[in-house]
Amino acid sequence: MPTQSAAPSVPTSARITAPPGNPTWTPVVALSFGIAMLVASEFLPASVLPALAADVGVTEGTAGLAVAATAIAGALTAPSIAVLLPRTDRRTVLLALLAAAALSNLAVAVAPSFAVLLVGRLLLGVAIAGYWSFAFGAGTHAVPGRNHVVSSALSFGVSIATVLGVPLGSLVGDAVGWRTAFGGAAALCALSAVALAVALPSVPAHPTAGLRMLREALRNKRLMAGIGCVVLVAFGNFAAYPYIRIAIDQVDPGATMWMLLAWGVGGVAGPILAGMLSGRLRQLAAAAPIALGAALLLTATASSVPVLTVAVVLWGFAFNMVPVATQLWVTRVESERAESAIALQVTAFQIAITAGSALGGVLLDGHGVGLLLVVGAGATVAAGIGWAFMRVPRT
Repeated sequence: MPTQSAAPSVPTSARITAPPGNPTWTPVVALSFGIAMLVASEFLPASVLPALAADVGVTEGTAGLAVAATAIAGALTAPSIAVLLPRTDRRTVLLALLAAAALSNLAVAVAPSFAVLLVGRLLLGVAIAGYWSFAFGAGTHAVPGRNHVVSSALSFGVSIATVLGVPLGSLVGDAVGWRTAFGGAAALCALSAVALAVALPSVPAHPTAGLRMLREALRNKRLMAGIGCVVLVAFGNFAAYPYIRIAIDQVDPGATMWMLLAWGVGGVAGPILAGMLSGRLRQLAAAAPIALGAALLLTATASSVPVLTVAVVLWGFAFNMVPVATQLWVTRVESERAESAIALQVTAFQIAITAGSALGGVLLDGHGVGLLLVVGAGATVAAGIGWAFMRVPRT
């Protein structure tokens, strides 16, 4: 993001005088905790799907819409929330979104029917998309000049939630019931709201935030080309990721738990290295999707556990570099309208999650897991090539 100093730049939306005193990382930790709770809530239905479906009287396939509904709501919310709340303090918005997530999980926990459950999940989609749109700017406001660390911290929270959320949700659901698991998620979202209220200072909205900012961001051709690459890489991953267990089972059904753990180990390391390499943003943005494509191809062709282990670790590692790389890329290319740039990035991810998982299911039913892995690899490599040919403004 262009500035006149040699220090790492900060988007204009976050270039507000920091609170007096020594900088503290507590707000960033609180923001990361919040996104971790939101993402864990997003994928919680996958942990308890059979019991949830049986209890509310729908098939497991229909119950799977609980995840898709969240993504669809997020795709609609990300570009519109700043338009609807152009002048509201971003701290207030973030706290309200975490409260909405707590209410969403509570609604699911007590839902008497699938319809009520879906309403709760739609509310969660609003909370996730809105939080993602504002969290980066709030973090760089609290800790100016450390964009790469803020982005890595937020993505690290997502990785931890992805690695631990599903297995822990499954354990809790099996032990005390799926409704209790959602009740616990509601409590944790409420706790994250309290932590953020204590840690995060006021974050005034940018003077041009709203529809004007969004319109001007949409006119940035380089930004929109990058958003197209975001769609490609997220589409490629989520055409394959929902079916990773099937790919593992084809090689060794007994290795599933360890392979998913290996994916998680790679996933935790990815954001950390991406933050360290953020000084070479163009190369990072190109390399992460290409490495992801290589991992998907290696998974498709693996015939032994050692080879599959390498593929799965690389998969988790490469994909979890992508959110850091893409967030930094869009805010570098559109530094004056970073809030809208991130909102468009979030929208691209949510659309790609929905479309990718849907097409992946069709390919799986018609042609098996190998083809969907190859299709996913093609999309991610295309994204990497696209970013390789796009220049990024210097910091």
